[in-house]
Amino acid sequence: MLNAFEVFTTVVVGLMVGVEFSVAFVINRILDALPEDSGQLGRAHGGRMLGALMPVWYIGSLVLVALWAVAGGDRHGAGLVVTAGALLILSVIMSLLLLVPINNRNKTWTPENRPADWKQQMNRWDRFHYVRVAVIIAAFALLVAALA
Repeated sequence: MLNAFEVFTTVVVGLMVGVEFSVAFVINRILDALPEDSGQLGRAHGGRMLGALMPVWYIGSLVLVALWAVAGGDRHGAGLVVTAGALLILSVIMSLLLLVPINNRNKTWTPENRPADWKQQMNRWDRFHYVRVAVIIAAFALLVAALA
């Protein structure tokens, strides 16, 4: 039963990593290449949509990893799972302190009300997001290694 839970947890975290990787390296690049105000409007919509989904996914992933660490604390790879959990905690802290404040502003912007520095704010969000993606990829890799 624990093996199935470990695989389920790894898949959940892996899917989250895939979504965030796609946002960083596919979706935002597509949006940034759109003409006129389309990219900014797309980012605002994405901020609203993913801003509602991702907190549940991040916290849910963290809870699953914590349960794995507790239930499998005496098994091979337990240290890897605990380290992955610590990285997921770091990703949540980064999100709350660095990314969410920018996203909360961005999701309300329209071409009529956006600030003059909106592109700089989006570039800052992108830079923080790249770091967060690296952190959650590392967490995922540790979970995969713990399965081996």
